[in-house]
Amino acid sequence: MSIDRRILIADDDRELRAGVIDLLRGMPLEILEAETGIDALRIVRVGSLHLALLDMHMPGHTGLEILATIKRETLRVPCIFISGDATEGVRQMALAEGACAVLRKPLEPRILRAEVERALRLAG
Repeated sequence: MSIDRRILIADDDRELRAGVIDLLRGMPLEILEAETGIDALRIVRVGSLHLALLDMHMPGHTGLEILATIKRETLRVPCIFISGDATEGVRQMALAEGACAVLRKPLEPRILRAEVERALRLAG
């Protein structure tokens, strides 16, 4: 299977990142990881990403701040926003900043895979 998509998983929880990687195993993806919002934003700005999964709470920048920067700088990276406290207000803010989906932790494997597949189709 050839790798044809490059995604970023940005979350300060190493175990969550490992779990997401396991859930996406078998998909033709190159997966990059970021533990901080600063690292995530640096990777997003380098380009060549087809999707970013962004946690709400990370050192350096929050997921919402990264979404706002992506929108402001027109970086054109589809993003799935992930949060343990995805209230309706947070969900609306993430969608307003351009998230294509908002998922609540703990992540439901079937929903995560479906949203990743949908976002990758949107990315072309």
